[in-house]
Amino acid sequence: GAEELELLERLLGLPGGNKYGVQGERKVPVLQTNNGPGLTGLMTIAAHLVRQARKEQLLGSTAEEKAVVQQWLEYRVTRVNGGSSKEDTGTILKDLNMHLEDKVYLAGNIFTLADVLMYYGLHHIMVDLTVQEKEKYLNVSRWFNHIQHYPGVRQHLSNVVFIKNRLYTNAH
Repeated sequence: GAEELELLERLLGLPGGNKYGVQGERKVPVLQTNNGPGLTGLMTIAAHLVRQARKEQLLGSTAEEKAVVQQWLEYRVTRVNGGSSKEDTGTILKDLNMHLEDKVYLAGNIFTLADVLMYYGLHHIMVDLTVQEKEKYLNVSRWFNHIQHYPGVRQHLSNVVFIKNRLYTNAH
């Protein structure tokens, strides 16, 4: 959580220097603020940073986009953070693969905070996928590869390699 928030700060062009802590056994991120109580939760803090950077468009422009962004941020916190078993991972990738079938980004045709945080949340999973698994979840792979090349997103995270040319074809 805290590391992702620091990556997000840099992506947003914020000066950084925020103090992050974690709370409880689920390691919920906490942002210590100078004035008043700290902010708790990855989504709450991430949305706060986006507003601080005056990049509200990352939260969606229309009411529907905002709702879809919120939905994927919740999915990220409840499913991706919680799910660590092979089975959970398969379900998550299947869900995303279906959703991304006809979309460039999670919220349709615009790059949002949902894409950024889902990318950070899935990075450790995508790094370990085999070529066959990446092909099985082709839409996720396409989306992930697109996001990792989006300016400023990847930073120091390792580049996940996707083979673009097929090693074999159905042609005889």
